[in-house]
Amino acid sequence: MTVRTVAMLTAGGLAPCLSSAVAGLIERYTDTAPDVRILAYRNGYAGLLTGDSVEVDDAVRAKAHLLHRFGGSPIGNSRVKLTNVEDCVKRGLVREGQNPLHVAAEQLTRDGVDVLHTIGGDDTNGTAADLAAYLRDHGYELTVVGLPKTIDNDVVPIRQSLGAWTAAEQGAVFARNILAEHSSNPRMLVVHEVMGRNCGWLTAATAVAHHQWVQAQEFAGWLENSPKHWDVHAVFVPERPFDIADEAKRLRAVMDEFDGVNIFLSEGAGVAEIVAAMEQAGHEVPRDPFGHVQIDKVNPGAWFAKQFADELGADKVLVQKSGYFSRSAAANDADLALIRECSTYAVDAALRGESGVVGHDEERGDELRAIEFERIRGGKAFDVSAEWFTSLLADLGQA
Repeated sequence: MTVRTVAMLTAGGLAPCLSSAVAGLIERYTDTAPDVRILAYRNGYAGLLTGDSVEVDDAVRAKAHLLHRFGGSPIGNSRVKLTNVEDCVKRGLVREGQNPLHVAAEQLTRDGVDVLHTIGGDDTNGTAADLAAYLRDHGYELTVVGLPKTIDNDVVPIRQSLGAWTAAEQGAVFARNILAEHSSNPRMLVVHEVMGRNCGWLTAATAVAHHQWVQAQEFAGWLENSPKHWDVHAVFVPERPFDIADEAKRLRAVMDEFDGVNIFLSEGAGVAEIVAAMEQAGHEVPRDPFGHVQIDKVNPGAWFAKQFADELGADKVLVQKSGYFSRSAAANDADLALIRECSTYAVDAALRGESGVVGHDEERGDELRAIEFERIRGGKAFDVSAEWFTSLLADLGQA
């Protein structure tokens, strides 16, 4: 396959990998196929639909390595689903009567694109799959290669999504300051709400990272400067049902002894119950273009805090969300190594004309490969039987 022009876009929410993944692709093409022209569509699929692109020139290539130092995306993001025609029309991305998939295909043709790299989560790569299928069915010659971005680490069948390790690390950094608030008021309940719509991996990994930090510190052991005051006391994830009454009884004992309780909560925990209550009351449930409940508007952290506050006899409740802090960070060393490995493979696969989403395939012995689009889906459940998580729960005394 002869590749003359490649294009890339980043889409969905931010993750600590987007800037570095863009850099990785630019660097690999520059090293192995320097004559290939590189375009970047701005603001994800919105830029593809409107033809808003910029060329990666020699000046950008020379400084691409600097992008590894930053979070965010240098080319911008958006949440656009090409099969949601009504939403695309409403946003002014296509005209009434146009098929966004056709508009995208025609734009790629006009730009002479041979390869499209999509960097995003399951929604982004699901949209890439829709586009790849449309292109194939309508005779367009184009290779589509995705990179998996989601801090939830919930893409099937990918072992580890880009940016998730960093998000957990940064969530723990956030927790160090937020949990210091236990000393700001007697009988303080602190709820640290962590991103994770359907998957509790990030909440669990963040809690473990914070717990390990506490264990590594030398405390004065005087009044509230003790490990138990600073540690996490409960972790709630969607995959692990729990009894609020039983947990409230256990945590009441913690509150009585240590004058505070620290909870790590996955934003997806309890959403089903909240949505059911809203619908029963006749309230409209806010949803995004992909049909997902808009969790920031449902506010699970506040709901959980309300359930526990009275039972624990809390004098004050603080709910803090680390999501925007952790997802906007620059990639850490572990993620940088994974991003480089995956972006290198993505370019090599593209030059071979091999479409798919690049990652370590859990269903194929963790082999790094371009995984078939039809096998990619979101909502991978966190394995709550993982030893590193059960060890944390044992340390916390959480059954």
